[in-house]
Amino acid sequence: MGASPSQTPPSGPPPEERGELVVVTGMTGAGRSTAAKELEDLGYFVVDNLPPQLVRDVVELVDASRGVQQPIAVVVDVRSGSFFGGLQEVLATGQTGRRTTLLYLDCSDDILVRRQEAARRPHPLQEGGRLLDGLARERDVLADLRADADLVIDTTALNVHQLTDKVAEAFGTEQTTSMKVTVVSFGFKYGIPADADLVADMRFLPNPHWVEELRPLTGRDSSVADYVKKQPDAEEFLTEYVALVRTLMAGYLREGKRFMTIAIGCTGGKHRSVAMTEEIAARLRGYGIDARGVHRDLGRE
Repeated sequence: MGASPSQTPPSGPPPEERGELVVVTGMTGAGRSTAAKELEDLGYFVVDNLPPQLVRDVVELVDASRGVQQPIAVVVDVRSGSFFGGLQEVLATGQTGRRTTLLYLDCSDDILVRRQEAARRPHPLQEGGRLLDGLARERDVLADLRADADLVIDTTALNVHQLTDKVAEAFGTEQTTSMKVTVVSFGFKYGIPADADLVADMRFLPNPHWVEELRPLTGRDSSVADYVKKQPDAEEFLTEYVALVRTLMAGYLREGKRFMTIAIGCTGGKHRSVAMTEEIAARLRGYGIDARGVHRDLGRE
């Protein structure tokens, strides 16, 4: 007997040439939302609280809009109600046309109770009874899925950062788990960038604005860049500041933060900050760090 339309694998490249599909499920309060957010940070297209019967529809939509290499993560749990029972059928080999990993998040009942009470939300299967009754019903519903899971993460003793580390270890790549740094130049007279993690003030350096032949140029011009970098204390600042950034990066990564914005300012954001932004980004790239320079106020009057 031939497969029904709903069971026919999608046409196109074989699963090994497509992005991965991660199905996130598990106990309420065990960290599904945290895992989903981490997968999103790792570059996955994430859909939360998806009825299992729509998993394949999501895959087809992503294939058409973002390409078959786009990794996908869907969160499927007992909030789907009667639809939840079809998850194992949907995950049958070949149904989505992608390599599929079932991630199950578990946790002890006593910790789940504490988390649910802190969130002040009823359990979806509590049905007006005790929270523990809802957890017991959920464990019964999820028992077969837990047994079939490709990866089980017990979050009983994990904090948020430790959970994200485990998800990144399982599903991240060197590219998606490395630090990405944006170095942005700006002019103080236009305000400090609101998204800056670090701010450095270049107004301790002489201003090329007062050098007639440099005034119409910008920090991207070699003559201005050379002038700025040859000033007293410029090299010492660059050496020590880049070392500081690298030290902070290590701590950021340990805390699960993989994006850093460094704001480098001068009066108008045209000369000193631009030259130093370019140099800091270049030195970070020299250490193998994904760093780019952005000039917020360049070109403003």
